[in-house]
Amino acid sequence: MKPFLNVPFLPEDRYVEFLGQCAADLDSVHFSLARSQSLDSRIRLEPASALQTTIDGLARLPGAKKYALLNSRFYTPELLLEHRLLRPILDELAHCLDRGVLDGIVYCDHYFLQALADEAPDIAARLEAVPSANVLLDSVHKIEAQLTYIEATGFRQPGKIILDRSLNRNLDQLASISLTLHRQIPGLKLELLANEGCLSYCPYKLSHDAYIALANVDGRDRTHHLNCDIGCMRLLDEQPHRLLQSPFIRPEDVDLYLYHADTIKLCGRTLGPDFLINAISAYRARRYDGNLLDLLDAMSWLADRLYVDNRLLSFDFANMLSQCDNRCDRCDFCRELFDSIAHPLPLGIKDLRTTAD
Repeated sequence: MKPFLNVPFLPEDRYVEFLGQCAADLDSVHFSLARSQSLDSRIRLEPASALQTTIDGLARLPGAKKYALLNSRFYTPELLLEHRLLRPILDELAHCLDRGVLDGIVYCDHYFLQALADEAPDIAARLEAVPSANVLLDSVHKIEAQLTYIEATGFRQPGKIILDRSLNRNLDQLASISLTLHRQIPGLKLELLANEGCLSYCPYKLSHDAYIALANVDGRDRTHHLNCDIGCMRLLDEQPHRLLQSPFIRPEDVDLYLYHADTIKLCGRTLGPDFLINAISAYRARRYDGNLLDLLDAMSWLADRLYVDNRLLSFDFANMLSQCDNRCDRCDFCRELFDSIAHPLPLGIKDLRTTAD
């Protein structure tokens, strides 16, 4: 079978070695640039790995395409308007290109894409510009428009499009988009985000992305408190059955989606190599016999307090949820299913003695 996974890259030797063992299934990897200011859509307050360490690790994965994450929701106006501030970013991109470990960038802010292209058109012409999942591409017309805008910047056309996560629960629309695009643009791959685990049509999503970008600008992360007090974590704590409405793709359902899409994206790079090795192994095996929450990025905080038995979800789970109209006031399906497959875990205290020194 052709490679089907797009996974996070971390420049840790044990993890890079693991990815090398998965080479037959790796279509691509995505990674953060080694900048002091985070330029992607995850909060990073700790120092980044050195660029050379990242390059050396990427070079050990010769078959996979490689994409740098420049997909923050927004950047400061100074960065966008004072083009001299872009030079260090472009120098890192150029160095990665010259070392043969970069195929493109994943972006969200089109202002930023245009600023990069204006400052260094020669570099832009060598890089694919791939719209982030957070661009929310969920129709052929949106995708066609995005491709036109990319072409106007001077960046290379993307080799793939990451579709909006909502399509994971709308199989008819997914099939229609897939049929049209594979016919009109045969070389364009379609990718689905499998294990984010965000709420269905999350009402906090755009604001959350903005608060993440703000945290990376001012160095203060308040998103966790926001989500606990007035956001998604509070909602899931009060109504945990709603996690079943999340548009995740289980390992067991991968082949169903590969009828329509070419690649499956996994996320969770901020959770470290142990989480990623477990998740990648499950999706490669097309099976997971443990706690479903062990595989989900945005809901990982629940895994220590709640066990959702993935084995008890039926083979047609994805098809059933694709019929959901999100009218929980008229349907108890998710609540009843949740009660039959989930149970709370006993409160425990992690043993930190091995890391105390």
